[in-house]
Amino acid sequence: MIQVQVKENETLEKALKRFKKKFERTGVVKELRDRRQFTKPSVRRRMQIIKARYLEQTRNNS
Repeated sequence: MIQVQVKENETLEKALKRFKKKFERTGVVKELRDRRQFTKPSVRRRMQIIKARYLEQTRNNS
């Protein structure tokens, strides 16, 4: 369970923002979206390869 301690003189908006960042880092929402539909392992592997190629190209160009 994610817990965020509200610091002294901290606004609720800032504490909520910290909570949202922690929640996003856990990857729960991403996993839920991935589980909405089944993807075959071969397709998943192919997508990982395409993503790796793209990232490699962006790293080499910059």
